[in-house]
Amino acid sequence: MHRTGIAIVLAALLLVDQAIAADQAKEADVAESKAEALEQSVVDEGSEAPSSTPATITKPEAQAIDPAGDEPLDDAITCLSRTIYWEARGVGGEEMEAVANVVINRLGHEGFPDTVCKVVRQGGEQGTCQFSWWCDGRSDVAANDEAYAIAKEIARKALNGQLTDVTGGALYFHHRTVNPGWAADYIMTAETGEFAFYKTQDGTAR
Repeated sequence: MHRTGIAIVLAALLLVDQAIAADQAKEADVAESKAEALEQSVVDEGSEAPSSTPATITKPEAQAIDPAGDEPLDDAITCLSRTIYWEARGVGGEEMEAVANVVINRLGHEGFPDTVCKVVRQGGEQGTCQFSWWCDGRSDVAANDEAYAIAKEIARKALNGQLTDVTGGALYFHHRTVNPGWAADYIMTAETGEFAFYKTQDGTAR
């Protein structure tokens, strides 16, 4: 009887785990669909094309995406979250939000690709990535669960249009410990503790 009872409990726990996993998978699917619509809304807004207001992504939906930080980079939330994570992990929420601002600004600009993932990967084929983490030759797995959860929450708000642009419309940025040659030809729009942000003189993409 004792063994039978243990078996019943284990079976019940397994069913609960399966139900939770199914719910998370469903939330992830919903989040991906919403993110795709929100992504298109940003592109349409940048081109002044008419568009409807898509549904926003909820926090549980966003957190259900890429739970282990190792999924393929093929949806807007994952691509944006990994960029936020790798470009600004460990330097504070304001810095992470600013990185998200730059990605969204590029997404809404006619001179850049029309999806978050394409924006993030731009230049990878030539080995001159716009976002350095994408072609630095290191693993792209987000191993710090807490930092990645924060990155996903910021990505959610960015796609929902719920982040204030603290960069002043920047399309470019660099760490303040470096001094790239291109910076002298651009307009600095903002600075944070870690980064300096820029746009071109004429507002075009380069």
